[in-house]
Amino acid sequence: MATFNYIGRDNTGKQVKGSLDAVNSTIAAEQLTQQHIIPISIVAGKSSATQGTSLANKDIKEIFGIVSVSLDDLIVFCRQMYALMKSGVPILRAISGLSESTSSNSLKVALQEVGKQLEGGFALSSAMHQHPKIFPPLFIALIHVGENTGQLDASFLKLSSYFAKEQETKKRVKAAMRYPSFVLIAISIAIVILNIKVIPIFAGMFAKLGADLPWATKLLISSSAFFVHYWLYMFGGSVAIFFGVRQYLQTKEGRYRWDRRKVKLPIVGSIIERSILSRFSHSFAIVLRAGVPMTTGLSLVADAVDNSFMKEKILSMRTGIESGESLLRTSMTSTLFTPLVLQMIAVGEETGRVDDLLEEVAEYYEREVDYELTTLTARIEPILIAFVAVMVLILALGIFTPMWDMMSAYKGR
Repeated sequence: MATFNYIGRDNTGKQVKGSLDAVNSTIAAEQLTQQHIIPISIVAGKSSATQGTSLANKDIKEIFGIVSVSLDDLIVFCRQMYALMKSGVPILRAISGLSESTSSNSLKVALQEVGKQLEGGFALSSAMHQHPKIFPPLFIALIHVGENTGQLDASFLKLSSYFAKEQETKKRVKAAMRYPSFVLIAISIAIVILNIKVIPIFAGMFAKLGADLPWATKLLISSSAFFVHYWLYMFGGSVAIFFGVRQYLQTKEGRYRWDRRKVKLPIVGSIIERSILSRFSHSFAIVLRAGVPMTTGLSLVADAVDNSFMKEKILSMRTGIESGESLLRTSMTSTLFTPLVLQMIAVGEETGRVDDLLEEVAEYYEREVDYELTTLTARIEPILIAFVAVMVLILALGIFTPMWDMMSAYKGR
């Protein structure tokens, strides 16, 4: 949101000067016209974000350019908007009221700007689309559907339910990954301590004795020497790789490759894929029930799944339907769905209840995700045990084997 300095004339012909916030000069002129001021000159001034706002008033994340809103804040916002829309409160008034009551500073700033854009004639979905870090693609897509169908309150209700389910899924994933994470962290700390403190001591002792060392001991000594002498380069390389990968994933090609690969990851890939398909089914059911054409609905849902690989598959389904194929045929061609789901889609097309059957599909995938999350720890645990066992075996062979050899040689004298 930029600030514009203007010069104009009011109803009496008197010259007036001032400043206002707007997305661009055209919107600024429209706002002046609504205030019965004929603009003569509109010049861009300093951004309103920089006027009267000090670093002391900003959140630490805003200072470093990290703007985000928690799922809790989005859930509360959606439920409040649903209640206000259901009660018949005008959108602008509802947004203004919630911008004052929300506890999230990022959401408050975004809602204030959305309110100003609504005053300038923007639709709610268009105004929210200007804040992609606050409102995800699924959010914008469903709000757009609600605006076009006159069911904005239902869109907010569905969004609150969706975000609540997503939050529950994330909590289950965190709970399932807590034990493996602690194990991996403990192993990493142990490896660092062994390489820096323990192995160098044994390496010096073995060097003084001049013993013939086995391969496991040589491996440990070599890895320790590399770690001690090149730890700074290893740290710098790790940081460079982290930021390099992060930058690459922000590109279109990098994002597509990662989205395609993460649904095929071992153990967790199936969870990610089923979760995305559940989101797709829920969203598609909403737009079809709202009366949106199937091709338009697929375009909206493609933006809502938040996965470029899945988006390409869904858009190919839309292309197939535009060429005259059925939803079942395009779903089979996309290779996204299991035979059971394809059978449910076929029944939905035959009975004219595709939206209801898609809801059943979404619930089916949700049950699959729940089961996968329940058994996630049980599947990861054997891998961790095997990894720890290999490390302990190498450590034991590397340290104790030469000591046993030396003791045997000493007793044989």
